[in-house]
Amino acid sequence: MADITASQVKKLREQTGAGLMDCKKALTENNGDHEAAVEWLRKKGAATAEKKASRSTSEGVIARHLSEDGKSGTIVEINCETDFVAKNEKFLQFCDEIAAGYAADSGADLEEQRTTAVAEIGENIQFTRNESLSIDGSGAVTAYIHHGAKVGVLLAVTTNKDETTGTDAFKQLLSDITLQITAASPDALDRTQLDQAKLEKEREIAREQFKDKPAQAIEKIVEGKIEKYFAEVCLVDQDFVKGDTSVKDHVASVAKELDDEIVIKAFLRYQVGETQDA
Repeated sequence: MADITASQVKKLREQTGAGLMDCKKALTENNGDHEAAVEWLRKKGAATAEKKASRSTSEGVIARHLSEDGKSGTIVEINCETDFVAKNEKFLQFCDEIAAGYAADSGADLEEQRTTAVAEIGENIQFTRNESLSIDGSGAVTAYIHHGAKVGVLLAVTTNKDETTGTDAFKQLLSDITLQITAASPDALDRTQLDQAKLEKEREIAREQFKDKPAQAIEKIVEGKIEKYFAEVCLVDQDFVKGDTSVKDHVASVAKELDDEIVIKAFLRYQVGETQDA
């Protein structure tokens, strides 16, 4: 049996992130063969992941990856068992790497990376969901991860002029809108994207609430209630968090200042655990 040196163990730990005793055992089992030891640890990781697969993953983080040209981005939710791990720098770095992997290929098979992370970190880890946004032409895709990484936003905005995206006013607009989405949690970008069945349900509820009013007044009252509903759930109709105007009017104001057309094309808002609670 080959003698295993401290430098061999150190090298294996640095490459795999596995524990000291696991690395020493891997090298011992494989007569000091480094590559064979790496493979042995990977297999052990898969076995470990299988054992932990049934354990609850109610904690986790939202991570994102943006393309170098600023025209596309990806957002992911990755869950783990404890908040302690969710705050761990190694876990957060791993989540950023997974976001980059899904940005390159939304259907990528990243199971090997997951099982390796389970073995290294010691908790069940699940890739819950991932989505991407992109734009053609001028504009930008940006992202915001709120403190603690429990909420994240991906936002796509288009312009007519390339030079608009480099202005401080445009950059501030993107920042303000991502904060708006984080805080106000809109259900849809605008009225056309709302669930029509849900919208009709809101109308039914309003009609029932005011059924004792004169018939000619009911529809006006109902539509007034629906307008308030739009202002709660549609991003562009919401009150802008930093001023006495709506989001769409604020966007129009910035566009006028920059002599351009600015359009919010799409957004995604992820919050850890919301799909489990649904």
